Amino acid sequence: MDKLYELLNEEFVILDGAMGTMLQRSGLPAGMLPELFALDNPDILEEIHRAYIDAGSRIAYTNTFSTNAHKLAGSGRTLEEIIGAIVAITKKAAGGRALVALDVGPIGEMLEPSGTLSFDRAYSMFREIVMEGEKAGADLIAFETFTDLAELRLAVLAAKENTNLPIFATMSFEENGRTFTGCLAECFAETITGLGVDAIGVNCSLGPKHLIPIIRRIGAVSPLPLIVKANAGLPDARTGHYDIGAEEFACEMSECAAAGVQFVGGCCGTDPDFIKALAAKMQNRKRAVRTLDGKTRICSATKLVTADGVRVIGERINPTGKKRFQQALRERDFDYIFSQGIQQADAGADILDVNVGLPGIDEVSLMADCVKGLQAVTDLPLQIDSNDPKVIETGLRAFCGKAIINSINGDEDRLSAILPVAKKYGAAVIGLTMDEHGIPEKAEERFEIAKRILSACEMSGISKNNVFIDCLCLTVSASQSSAMETLNAVRMVKEKLGLHTVLGVSNISFGLPNRELINSTFLALALENGLDLPILNPNIPAMMDTVYAFNLLKGFDLGCQSFVELFA
Repeated sequence: MDKLYELLNEEFVILDGAMGTMLQRSGLPAGMLPELFALDNPDILEEIHRAYIDAGSRIAYTNTFSTNAHKLAGSGRTLEEIIGAIVAITKKAAGGRALVALDVGPIGEMLEPSGTLSFDRAYSMFREIVMEGEKAGADLIAFETFTDLAELRLAVLAAKENTNLPIFATMSFEENGRTFTGCLAECFAETITGLGVDAIGVNCSLGPKHLIPIIRRIGAVSPLPLIVKANAGLPDARTGHYDIGAEEFACEMSECAAAGVQFVGGCCGTDPDFIKALAAKMQNRKRAVRTLDGKTRICSATKLVTADGVRVIGERINPTGKKRFQQALRERDFDYIFSQGIQQADAGADILDVNVGLPGIDEVSLMADCVKGLQAVTDLPLQIDSNDPKVIETGLRAFCGKAIINSINGDEDRLSAILPVAKKYGAAVIGLTMDEHGIPEKAEERFEIAKRILSACEMSGISKNNVFIDCLCLTVSASQSSAMETLNAVRMVKEKLGLHTVLGVSNISFGLPNRELINSTFLALALENGLDLPILNPNIPAMMDTVYAFNLLKGFDLGCQSFVELFA
């Protein structure tokens, strides 16, 4: 760890180039795993590493990209044997001049529900790899060339939970800023940054001029050091040769400096000449200081929701007051449960609240199944809602993206139980303005609880951007002044703390006639007082119409586009 931090003080860190390219030139037979060839020819592997280090590489990636139980099946070799030997060869070649990164690639099977590989099996396979790498003496772990964010999340969790090694994580993107499985660059940045890796970026798939626009998008979201390992351009369909040489590659890669990239290297088609040219080109460059855009985002793997206007949290996946939904939970009627998610997405919800708490059921397993299933039928980000910390962690672990936790409050026990979980998974949190004494009557008292919640979150390493406050909406039929107290509290939190606000709007009208009129009117008042994320039923047109009209009138709906599309 200390050695890596020393490198982080440098302007640029030169990585190595392609391993497969070099092994093929050295006689790697078609179809043979590179790891097995290297075990039979350790001198060749050592010489390749030494050539890259002589060219300027400060971090050597081990030849272990395909070393997993799936790809090694039937080879007669064990992970321990291969990783131990290859890390030793790499360390010998490095000779103290470069750090050794355990190179880990995708397993080669699709995760459920798209494929048959279970989450638990994938996690177990990655755990075995990273533990063997640490035991063998690797200095860090480099996950690269992933296209499935769910698989990369599992790999990172396996490394974080079972080793003490620093972690690099890179994915392979198409020109449109999405991976082969549809993962958006910003969703990758939000999700993997939240898991606490040490550097993130892009590798493979494209040449430098196509990857640099993507790394700029990632760098606008994540504060972490950035990595680019680009291909030598694009391959010729007939010859398989890549279309740019070492000098052109180095020239294009030098633009990484202006993008604020710190770790630069090569991928497919590159060799020591490319790395030597790159090291020379970067020698006199200065790395630009990046400016984050400061926006608050929630995401799935493929859908990014930015809190830059009113964003609706759908409330229907919740058993409270819903006898049919309670029946579905008890019977594990997932068709009905998931249909609620689809209907809310179709109605315009931006985020889905997921609450499966009901007496007498296994809430932990039901939450896991619901989260996994919802991700198969909708791309909306999720809000994991439970009173049980174990259920919350189960939901976060199953969700591929950056979720919201609903909820914490001013009770110290609740804060200490939930905040570490939120920090571990990089989730945003909703703080309810209540504590062990209940819900205060006055707005000022609720505001004081909000301040305590924000302070506790920041002390736990959760940034202000990831703290939402729910000032709690009590039924006006029981206390007519409660509506104005809630609105005042929302405004105070927004103006004085600068936090995003959440509110379950429909609570205001319990016990009264014409609830739809009360709810939509109160929603409009709350929005004007600073409500950002109303929790409501998006299937009620009056509520959604209010949101669309508010976004239009406040200028959040640029060019009136969403309003016109809905009502034209």
